[in-house]
Amino acid sequence: MTDTYFAYDKLVQNALKGVVKEVLQQVEKSGLQNEHHFYIAFRTQADGVEIPKHLIERYPDEITIVLQHRFWGLKVYDDRFEVGLSFNRKPEHLKIPFDAIIAFADPSAQFALQFDGETGLEATPENDSLGRGAEVNPEQDAVAPDTEEEQSDRDGGDAKVVTLDAFRQK
Repeated sequence: MTDTYFAYDKLVQNALKGVVKEVLQQVEKSGLQNEHHFYIAFRTQADGVEIPKHLIERYPDEITIVLQHRFWGLKVYDDRFEVGLSFNRKPEHLKIPFDAIIAFADPSAQFALQFDGETGLEATPENDSLGRGAEVNPEQDAVAPDTEEEQSDRDGGDAKVVTLDAFRQK
């Protein structure tokens, strides 16, 4: 086998993260249209991630946020996006570098991408259950609440935190 000069897997991963960036830029300009909503999973310990300490403590490896009805201040930059979400009825500002993203899904369009932070693209909508059959009710979390406070958050419309397993084929 010959060594290649080009890191094709990294080039493809970066290009597909560009798709996520472009979609978020459109939402920044025009808002969410129709039934579109996004599940964005990212590594909480990745360089440049700025999220509340209580979320890092609870989700030390990865977290999935939902951008649907109640978010604000979406700003998209070359290397990251920033957004406001409410956790436990407390408004928080999140900074998420595109390099930290490990999955992106828009269930309304049956579209999803899953990334592997080390080696490149892990799955595409054509070959991953994330892209097909991800039946998630956007009004209800994909995970059961752990505490009464979390149930209150779900009932009250605060930010939803779901595990990526909600999208994976069992």
